[in-house]
Amino acid sequence: MADGIRGKSYEDYPEKLKIGILLHRFIDSFTDAHPIVRESTKRLHSKYHHYSGVAVDMFYDHFLAKNWSKYSDEPLEEFVQKFYTSLQDNYDLLSDKTKHLLPYMIEYNWLWNYQFLDGLEDILKQMDHRTLYKSKLSYSIQDLKQNYDAFEAEFFPFFEELRTATAQKLEELLRGT
Repeated sequence: MADGIRGKSYEDYPEKLKIGILLHRFIDSFTDAHPIVRESTKRLHSKYHHYSGVAVDMFYDHFLAKNWSKYSDEPLEEFVQKFYTSLQDNYDLLSDKTKHLLPYMIEYNWLWNYQFLDGLEDILKQMDHRTLYKSKLSYSIQDLKQNYDAFEAEFFPFFEELRTATAQKLEELLRGT
């Protein structure tokens, strides 16, 4: 949802959501500028151009879901259900775009299915459809399969750095600095 909230319009939301939106912006900026992520996107750029970053985000989401137990004691299935429940419980706070996507997220259980290549492929196809097939993201699953070990090897050190930086940024946001 945070991707669609522009400028200072985040200030119209409750405090916890404001912090979440600002943290999301930080994560996006950190990720886009990170040299490891740039190495991953470089591998895809000739085929997917500016969508190569979207593909890498999706690939990294796959590695996070697949390796969830390394990062959380809470089982992925429980986390996903809590997440969907939270969105439903706070439906009135969601953007129109998020309200539109929510039934599909739940029906196709996107967050759970990121861990499976078939599930990721389905999500990439849905994203490709939403871009009227301009993104060609549905084809990127083949690139992931061909370079799986390289993408996964890049994910792990990047994600550790992201976790550290995000924890620091969250502390700053909670302190109001």
